[in-house]
Amino acid sequence: MTAAAYGPPAPTPPTVVAPPRAVPNRARRWRRNLTFDKISLFVVFLGLPLALYVTFVVSPLIQAVSYSFTDWSGFSPNFKPVGLANYLKILSDDTFVKAMRNNTLLAVIVPLIIIVLSLALATMVTVGGASTGQIRGIRAAGFYRVISFFPYAVPAIITGIMWNLIFDPSSGLVNGVLTRMGFSNFKSFPWLGSVRTAMPTMMFVIVWGFVGFYMVLFIAAIKGIPAEIFEAARIDGAGRLRTAWSITIPLIRENVQTAYIYLGIMAIDAFVYAQALNPQGGPENSTLTMSQELLSTAFQKGQFGVACAMGVVMGLMTLLFAGIVFTINRVTGGKDRITLA
Repeated sequence: MTAAAYGPPAPTPPTVVAPPRAVPNRARRWRRNLTFDKISLFVVFLGLPLALYVTFVVSPLIQAVSYSFTDWSGFSPNFKPVGLANYLKILSDDTFVKAMRNNTLLAVIVPLIIIVLSLALATMVTVGGASTGQIRGIRAAGFYRVISFFPYAVPAIITGIMWNLIFDPSSGLVNGVLTRMGFSNFKSFPWLGSVRTAMPTMMFVIVWGFVGFYMVLFIAAIKGIPAEIFEAARIDGAGRLRTAWSITIPLIRENVQTAYIYLGIMAIDAFVYAQALNPQGGPENSTLTMSQELLSTAFQKGQFGVACAMGVVMGLMTLLFAGIVFTINRVTGGKDRITLA
């Protein structure tokens, strides 16, 4: 009996062909918009700076960290790893520990003095004028702004040499003026040669060189605050000091934070000023900085591995300082906390 006797044959199931995978619209749009101009823009303004940064910043940093664990002399291709011996050596060295204390003292005191003076001067120049009428600064504010910036325009090494001559004990201007005024004790007073005055003198020179720049920086920040805010504070009866504390500082807090970090980085280094004023570190190493000791260890003692360890410690101190500043700024609040109550 044939299959036809049982009815028609079963139909063959159709073959299902999966459609091609659709490309997401976002991917197609990205490929369509990826033109030669955009690729060249990425290469020039992103790829090239990134390559330079990796070559001249990241790579030397990695090399310095790796050399800090070796006994490299700096003038020989042969060296061997020594583990943490270099770090233990510098942390037990009284001279380097003294330099760390000096830099820490500079990082604590110098930025604070510069910030306070710069804020005070910037406030007077911008909103410290008459208490009635339009919000404005003191008379001849533009003149003071230009004059205050002059010290920063002078190179740091020139500033250091100039003040070294001014504080010279035998023929310096400071001792000459004080002697003429009747202070005979300052006839040959060694400002940079005394343990009591060497560090304060160096701090004064650094402050003199940086106050003007950060004054201009804070002036630009205060100029960005709407005048209506100061007028409202004046109507509420707030004085100049209260307005500066409750209005100006909270609104430019980010600028103050940035300035403090940059000044802290400068203070942890402070090589140019220290080297120009006291190349040998001052009396009893009272002005010695870590950067000076690093230079001496590397090029005079031929211990580049130890010097690299000093550089790593300086970098860690810089990161710690920045972290402390960020933490304090976050804990104390930001520009959203403005109150005259």
